[in-house]
Amino acid sequence: MAEQIVSPGVFTRENDQSFITQQPVEAGAAIVGPAVKGPVEIPTLVTSYSEYVNKFGSTFVSGGQVYSYLTNNSAYNYFQNGGNTLLVTRVTTGSFTSATASIANGTVTGDLATGVSISSSLSGINDDYNAGTLTAITASSTNGSGVNATFNFTFAGGAGASGVTAATVATGGSGFAVGDTITFLAAELNDAIGSGTGTGNLVITLAAGDVAAEPASTQAFKLKTISQGTIMNSNGTLGSQGQLSTGTEDNIRWEISFADTGSGTFNLLIRRGDDLTNDKIVLETYAGVSLDPFQDNYISKVIGDTNQTLVTDADGNKYLEVTGSYANKSNYVYVDEVLTPTPNFFNNVGTAATDAYQESIPVVASGSFAGATGALTGSEAALFNEKISTNTQGLRAEDYSDAFNLLTNNDEYQYNVITAPGLIHGVSAHTSALNTLITNTQNRGDAIAVIDLSAYNATITGTTNQASAINSSYAAAYWPWCQVINPDTGKINWVPASTLIPGVYTFTDNAAEPWFAPAGINRGGLDTVIRPERKLQRSQRDTLYESNVNPIANFPATGTVVFGQKTLQKKASALDRVNVRRLLIALKGFIGQVANNLVFEQNTIATRNNFLAQVNPYLESVQQRQGIFAFKVIMDDSNNTPDVIDRNQMVGQIFLQPTRTAEFIILDFNVLPTGAEFPE
Repeated sequence: MAEQIVSPGVFTRENDQSFITQQPVEAGAAIVGPAVKGPVEIPTLVTSYSEYVNKFGSTFVSGGQVYSYLTNNSAYNYFQNGGNTLLVTRVTTGSFTSATASIANGTVTGDLATGVSISSSLSGINDDYNAGTLTAITASSTNGSGVNATFNFTFAGGAGASGVTAATVATGGSGFAVGDTITFLAAELNDAIGSGTGTGNLVITLAAGDVAAEPASTQAFKLKTISQGTIMNSNGTLGSQGQLSTGTEDNIRWEISFADTGSGTFNLLIRRGDDLTNDKIVLETYAGVSLDPFQDNYISKVIGDTNQTLVTDADGNKYLEVTGSYANKSNYVYVDEVLTPTPNFFNNVGTAATDAYQESIPVVASGSFAGATGALTGSEAALFNEKISTNTQGLRAEDYSDAFNLLTNNDEYQYNVITAPGLIHGVSAHTSALNTLITNTQNRGDAIAVIDLSAYNATITGTTNQASAINSSYAAAYWPWCQVINPDTGKINWVPASTLIPGVYTFTDNAAEPWFAPAGINRGGLDTVIRPERKLQRSQRDTLYESNVNPIANFPATGTVVFGQKTLQKKASALDRVNVRRLLIALKGFIGQVANNLVFEQNTIATRNNFLAQVNPYLESVQQRQGIFAFKVIMDDSNNTPDVIDRNQMVGQIFLQPTRTAEFIILDFNVLPTGAEFPE
């Protein structure tokens, strides 16, 4: 596709003159699809399958059965074959949001206790008040000597009292416990009740059987989960061993394990949602963090406070809007808000600047996350029904469109192969989405899209008919489906070929080079496949290959093998082969980076020679590594004439003769009579 030269940049162009009628960029792969958990519509890099599972989950239960997504199978096969980096974009149906945790500080407010019995009598006040029951305590603030609170009573004589104030608790702002004494001034009690005479105080001592809750507190800061969806809600009842009723291996909980009001620091733990008090599973530890934004241990700096949201501008373009000041370092949470910061916690003599700063420090406690929205759709039970047709793992094809459009930004997201396992070109509801993926990949010019043409149990004719509707060297298709062992459930499942091919590509890159064919016994073996859906005969493989569909074959003593490497380009040329397309992707990646360093440099012979000095040795190395037969690079006065220079352009021409693969090996066996001489 032609590029319009408008703003400054590097423009790489191809001139395919190979019609038959006459340092590579390590970008990794990209997968778009549903996942059990994880950020939604946010392309996320993972470097191992264990990291993928931590961020995107493994299994879920639907209809009493355990399932996992095709996305998981694809990620597993990619890393099994030596993949290093994988860009995963989770797609969902409906709105998904993060779960939130509010971490309290030492400022007392809210209900402190209920059901506390009065254990001492009044002196000089109506006896009706002697058998009262304390029903609630509501504290408003703390001070140096205790708690200013409002107490609500119910009395045996039927009289009621409320609004009793100025009570003093012996433990101050640290909470109520057995043995604490609460003293009421009689005058205030009389004023509040409006009855009774006499002098003296009402004294309440909390006994062992009384309910004495820790004080609720104001919020020090809020955390939000990076992963989205109701699966991240861990709030629920707390069991006898500290277990959360809704805690799972997929969600998380938090704990303040240490807090020091003298230094203004505390320790924050991120724990797995299904752990126990005496058997904690600590995922991340942040020791000695503070709420002082001027310090290096400020919680937002240590954990990160960046949040990304997919938005659409007035022109309909999709992009990620980034909020926050500090890059995320946690794999699970980010700081949503610091509500009681302590800027310059220490004064000039090294003590806390104010008492309020000490009260801002969170108290030792643990808690859960809540408030996330968005659940799996409920139709996932059809996931591996082995005949995926109109469904696509509980999603609609249009749910993929935002992710496809976002990934068109090749400055931001780099990869050399992309798949969307679960979308099938032969399913009418999916066709448009896959055509968009192919078009976007072609417009990027630096990747190849591996797509599935037909559903399980399709015919060869139906598959080749779908291939005939596509014409692009930036897309490739493989068939049939294959049977594999699901890495998460242990079950045997049928999966479309697109879940396996990125692994073949990355194995080829590691075992040879991108310009070697990702096919054949040496590089196209599918070790994780039990068997293909069909054992193709030679004539059937011929029919598929003539239609640009790459067969997946099965040979005795060899196993299942990718036995083709055509792109979906209809016209016969060098670019109708996957290895040549991937050669061009690798060359454009490296040479484009070289040229990018020359943008805005002087358009002189010295600059052009700088380009040639880097590109020629690189192409020589590619030639030595069997990528090209011959090459020539021209960037001189012949193509940088004065009028070109006056347009602020620098033009380079790179001529390539790609090496071809030996796909058809012809062996002539000649039987000679006895005594005949062999030809020289």
